[in-house]
Amino acid sequence: MKKQQICILGSTGSIGTQALDVISQHPDRYEVYALTANNRWQQLVEQAIQYQPAAVVIANEEHYTAVREALNDQPDIKVYAGKRALDEIVEADPIDMVLTAMVGFAGLSPTIHAVKAHKKICLANKETLVVAGELICQLAQENHVPILPVDSEHSAIFQSIVGEGDNEIEKILLTCSGGPFRKMDFEQLHTVTAADALKHPTWDMGAKITIDSASLMNKGFEVIEAKWLFGIPAEKIQVLIHPQSIVHSAVQFCDGSVKAQLGVPDMRLPIQYAFSFPERLPLNGDRLDLFHSHSLEFIEPDTEKFRCLALAFEAINIGGNMPCIVNAANEVVNLAFRQGRCGFLQMAEVIEQTMQQATFDYSPSLDAYFRTDSEARQIAENIVAGG
Repeated sequence: MKKQQICILGSTGSIGTQALDVISQHPDRYEVYALTANNRWQQLVEQAIQYQPAAVVIANEEHYTAVREALNDQPDIKVYAGKRALDEIVEADPIDMVLTAMVGFAGLSPTIHAVKAHKKICLANKETLVVAGELICQLAQENHVPILPVDSEHSAIFQSIVGEGDNEIEKILLTCSGGPFRKMDFEQLHTVTAADALKHPTWDMGAKITIDSASLMNKGFEVIEAKWLFGIPAEKIQVLIHPQSIVHSAVQFCDGSVKAQLGVPDMRLPIQYAFSFPERLPLNGDRLDLFHSHSLEFIEPDTEKFRCLALAFEAINIGGNMPCIVNAANEVVNLAFRQGRCGFLQMAEVIEQTMQQATFDYSPSLDAYFRTDSEARQIAENIVAGG
């Protein structure tokens, strides 16, 4: 069997490192062709030495010299730098699949290049579909490129509909843990810090996504992602808070039957399933023990307290470039909250004001998405600075 050559965009992040563990468990099937990172150049070098890819890309060009010198004694590993290099590396002929594990809007351009180069996409960068879902899906269809979800929720939905053919989906049940603040009232939320938000109850994720999970914006983005991945309108997607993170999501069909995917919280499972679909491969790790599991709770989210979720639904209903505006503003306030420049509840306020002030485009082109992202970021930054 020919080994599948994999490019990991964002190999030093949570998804990237777990993907490398999956590859390590199946060295007969998978091989790393390229690894990329933004700032964590030391970790990128360590990964390169261990996995011996054909190439590495450090997006932040300031670290290029350090990476090149650190890999001087690895002549078979080519070193590149810059955002353009990310777009170019995914087009390399030997690559079979690209794991898009970069965080945020930055993942859009290399994903587009990978689709146009006819590479299988294992999608962990939800912002790609949040920002430009219609464009990405159209490109994927034109280039006959499969997009396999890596988010645990979307993988669960995908696993639940495999084999169902054209059977009508009545509802998607999208679960979330609720984050660390789900039991707090408004008064308590006024004083929470980024350190509090980063204590996620069940998942080990990067800082940006963990903050988004605390505000439920991550779940709002996943609603948008599900709309495009599965062709289901937002009104048929229901968000449920499920603190135990055992039911990763479910699908309700037109006959009332509900199919769900259950398992321990382990991102390696959806990563591996995206790599191996339609096969299931062995995976080392914990197993779900229903005899010792706690009771499973499902709670309706409070969209007044967690306003970001409501804003995401609003953006879907408006359409056009509005999800792009919301994503850009969210990236700004997420970082500002982590830096102590913005309060937890203020994040939603800034996003809403940005939605009102940014230029709306009902039918944006790719260039328009980049203009929208830039404009919305500037608006949100100004609001944060003035607030």
